[in-house]
Order: sequence, then structure tokens, then C-alpha cells
Amino acid sequence: MQRNQNIAFIGGGNMAVALIRGMLAASNPPATVHVVDVSQQTLSRLESELGVSTALQPDATLATADVIVLAVKPQQMRDVIASIQPWLKQQLLISVAAGIRAADMSRWLGDYPAIVRAMPNTPALVQKGISGLFALPDVSADQRAVAEQVVSAVGQYAWFEQEAQLDAVTAISGSGPAYVFYFIEALEQAARDMGFTPEQATRFAIATFEGAASLAVHADEPVSVLRERVTSKGGTTFAALTSMQEAGVAASIISGAKAAAARARELGDELGSQD
Repeated sequence: MQRNQNIAFIGGGNMAVALIRGMLAASNPPATVHVVDVSQQTLSRLESELGVSTALQPDATLATADVIVLAVKPQQMRDVIASIQPWLKQQLLISVAAGIRAADMSRWLGDYPAIVRAMPNTPALVQKGISGLFALPDVSADQRAVAEQVVSAVGQYAWFEQEAQLDAVTAISGSGPAYVFYFIEALEQAARDMGFTPEQATRFAIATFEGAASLAVHADEPVSVLRERVTSKGGTTFAALTSMQEAGVAASIISGAKAAAARARELGDELGSQD
């Protein structure tokens, strides 16, 4: 993305702030960033900490934007779309709202063509996120490159050719951090049950996940091989994994992810039915 390109954010929550910080770190000047949010406290903080311009509601400033990032709650999207419509020309719209389909946003805007839907996740807050991207057919190659640079400021990304695939992205990477935290919580509890102090339990559980994830990132082998290397038949890890298998842990994780994908589809149907 050209550094002098203007980008506006509708919504100043955690994900928007993560994206803005990432862009500023990539040498995009604060003067090119504009944020619209209903909270004056939020806007004052962003002005003070990041040096960006702000407004309590959409105004003519949006007409000068090259890119508009929609970072609001899904339930607010229909009203937000209506509020920005007077200032739309052919700006690229990037939505990071879960569940709202690009096709529905386009329909609400009279078949607006330049929409990219992004599904980031919360590790984006520490520049360790991964985002699934989908573009409507008329989004240009240059506009796709802009979307890539916006989300790459906070981590990795991958394009998907079918928008329905973003429901699976939501289930795996969007909701996935919660699955990891859930497992960490269980490991912490096990540690406390075995005599660790709360501080030790948290430290060991998180360090184990961090180290294992880093090992998986840097290894040439699949994670199944890494697991097998830690698992000696008849040993302690074998006993633990046997117990987990008998309890159906893997099957429950798979079932849970599929339930998340199904709910994502349902939300898309519900939210997209608005006219």
C-alpha cells in the first residue's frame, strides 16, 4: 500500500487499534489514518497515543479515504453501512466483522463492487495473528494488494476463493485462540492439583504452549511426528495421551470446531437477511 494512501477506520476497538499500530509501525504516517467511533474517550486516547485524526460520526473526511476498514460489531454493520454510503465513491471497503458476508454488504450498497472481507484473530493484538481473506470478483489486483498490506501489519494471511470458506476460518483461527486458552486453563488446573503454586502453574502451562508452538513453526516435520517423538510407549506421555484418547479429547475438539463453523453460517444467514 502506498504510504500516502488515506485509510479510515469505522470503529476504534481492539482489532482496529491493532491494525493501526501495525500500519504505523510499517511507516504509514499518522496523518493518513482517520478513525470514527461513538466513544469520545476512545477517540481522545487514539489521538493522544497514535496521533491520528478522529470523528464521532462519519463525515466528508471519508470521501478523501482510499480505504475504509469496517471494524464494528456484526449487529451494527447494517446501520454503519447506511451511515457511510453518502461518502462512498470507489473506495476499497475491508470488513473485519465476523459473520457479515461481503455479498450482503454489496447488496446493501446497491451492488458496491470493491469489498474485501477479512477474518483476523485476537493474536493480531501482538502482531501474531492470521487472517482469512475473500474478495468480491470486481476487486482489482491493486486493491487485493492493499488488503494484504493492511492485514499483514498484524500477522499472516491467506486468500480463499469461496466466501463460505471463511466460516471454517472463523471456526479454526477466529475461535481457535479460545480453544488454546481453554487447554491452558486445564493444564494450569492440573498443575495446581499436583502442588504447583498458581503462579508456577500459569508460567509452566503458558511456557509449554509457547515453546511447543515455536517448535512446530520451526520444525520440518508434521506435528504428528513431533508428538510421537515425545511419546515413548509405556511412558508418562503415553499414559497421558491414552487417557485423553479414551476421553475423546481429539473428537471433542473436532466436533467443537465444526459447531463453530455451523454457527458462523447461521449468523451469516441471520445478519445477511436484513434489508
